[in-house]
Amino acid sequence: MIHQAPGFCQKYPGCYHNIYFYISLVLSLFIRLVQEGNGLVKGDGTTMSEITRYKCKLCGYVYSPLRGEPHNGIPVGTSFEDLPETYVCPICGMDGKGKIGKWGFDEWIPTKFVCSVCGYVYDQNRGEPHRGIKAGTSFSKLPDDYRCPVCNLDPKIKTEFGPVGTSGFEPLYI
Repeated sequence: MIHQAPGFCQKYPGCYHNIYFYISLVLSLFIRLVQEGNGLVKGDGTTMSEITRYKCKLCGYVYSPLRGEPHNGIPVGTSFEDLPETYVCPICGMDGKGKIGKWGFDEWIPTKFVCSVCGYVYDQNRGEPHRGIKAGTSFSKLPDDYRCPVCNLDPKIKTEFGPVGTSGFEPLYI
């Protein structure tokens, strides 16, 4: 007998038509545990949108401590200031455009954030005027009771995840 988890089809035993929903749930929980294990989610209320990222002036590559560059020996959680002086942009350096060191990066503040549950993108340049959020409202200035507008309408998501607030969003690297 196959164990029936809540939300799976009760009419047809063994039917997994909601399996993708549960895979996304497990994946988002796993990502959260990894982030907590690496100290990327802080108990002091610091959100991931407040972590400083840097963008290459030439190619647009974004260095983020949330990702690090494990393939280059830079572990997750390494701030830009702690990178070695010999650091080069992994994109420009490999493309033969010359070695762009730390001097070739500017601080980058993301303007688009994606919901890790449903994929909705909050764009601060657009805002959400129909919900009373003016264009130009930065993600960090959203009200405390902000909820993902897509997840908020889906009863399955609300049941499984609860209300998806700003902590359920990640910066969009575009």
